[in-house]
Amino acid sequence: MTLISFMLFSLFFGAGNLIFPPFLGQNAGDHLVSAMVGFLATAVILPVLGVIVVAEFNGLDRLAQKVGKRFSLIFSVLIYLSIGPGLGIPRAASVPFEMAVAPYLPEGHSVKLWMIVYSLVFFLVALWLCMTPGKLVSRIGNVLTPSLLILIVFLFISILLVFLFVNFVVRGQVSVSEPQMDYQRAPFLKGFSEGYQTMDTIAALNFGLVIATTLGTFGLKEKKALVRHTVFAGVIAGSILAAVYIMLAYMGAASSGVYPIQENGAWTLRCIVYQLFGAPGAILLAAIFTLACLTTCVGLINSISQFFSVIFKKISYRKWVCIIIAFSFLVCNLGLTAILSISIPILNAIYPMAIVLIILGLSDKLWKNNRYVYPLVIGVTGVVSVIYACDEAGLSLGFITTLCQKLPLYSMGFCWVSVALVMLIISLAIGFIRSKKKPTKKA
Repeated sequence: MTLISFMLFSLFFGAGNLIFPPFLGQNAGDHLVSAMVGFLATAVILPVLGVIVVAEFNGLDRLAQKVGKRFSLIFSVLIYLSIGPGLGIPRAASVPFEMAVAPYLPEGHSVKLWMIVYSLVFFLVALWLCMTPGKLVSRIGNVLTPSLLILIVFLFISILLVFLFVNFVVRGQVSVSEPQMDYQRAPFLKGFSEGYQTMDTIAALNFGLVIATTLGTFGLKEKKALVRHTVFAGVIAGSILAAVYIMLAYMGAASSGVYPIQENGAWTLRCIVYQLFGAPGAILLAAIFTLACLTTCVGLINSISQFFSVIFKKISYRKWVCIIIAFSFLVCNLGLTAILSISIPILNAIYPMAIVLIILGLSDKLWKNNRYVYPLVIGVTGVVSVIYACDEAGLSLGFITTLCQKLPLYSMGFCWVSVALVMLIISLAIGFIRSKKKPTKKA
């Protein structure tokens, strides 16, 4: 089970998991605790619950079918494209380059050219690993994940020593600043929405079946046993994730008064490592980012290729691997900042539906016989989320957007919460009324 837990952790822990916690820490400043509680809710708790509920339903497509068959297909494809070649995989490949290669290129060298070379090598290694999916568990769980954890713990201990003995260390400063913007106004809600950027909640809707299938290869066939072991693996992986996030966020907060706010979390972490180790720290950073991003990238390519090979049976798993890698290679070379700017509106549209679907799935017994709950709650949540995402991207829908802007917590991106609760009450009321109208059978 330790091996499976390590594998699940490595599937979750990729590009966003490295760059967003320190960025949150730097922006949250002395409001770090409140912001981290919100961040852990969407970056740890919901992903673990997502893995469990998908294992319980035997796949995302079956869970989403509670809303409708057409929704199941469209939503599943959107999830896989978002965490895959559209956003997740290209981001996983671009982060290591921007963190550990681009800043140290000699003057006059083309960053774009080196990005192409680096990403080509990165994806060729990923291609080699994905072509033998049966060996992924041992390669990731036994070698890559333990190596990654050792490097992250070493980095955290180093900055902790700087904090404790700052008066005795020449290099390194610790200074916590005032919180920035929304972190000052509502740190919990801001941290909660920042957890979207890790993409782990929507990734969990994919990884749940991967873990259940992997457990099946170890001889676990009974449903209760599969779910029980999935819960155990999820709790262990989630605990490791939480510990690593807290370490990374602390690093960002401890240097929030030292450096100005950076362009993205990748540069925040680079500044921290440079503060501790100077130029040689690039090697440590390169190792951490490459290991983290490669394991996640391989896990995503593998699981998404398996999904599409089942949906579109004329194209084999290996061909899907090649297609996904080729497309991800092209998107990757747009650059990290461009990828992050694209990801925000997409995640704002998808994430609320994923959260509500997980919550409804976990409490399925309460409304199992009510056919209105899933379609109404998920459907209206999705509509409101898309309107908000369009508004944030600068695309107004006229009076519809104006109407939605009057919803509670709209400015913070949580207008969907009140809408989901209202639709839940309405769907329960409709179900109750309809059940009363049904004629009772005569004995």
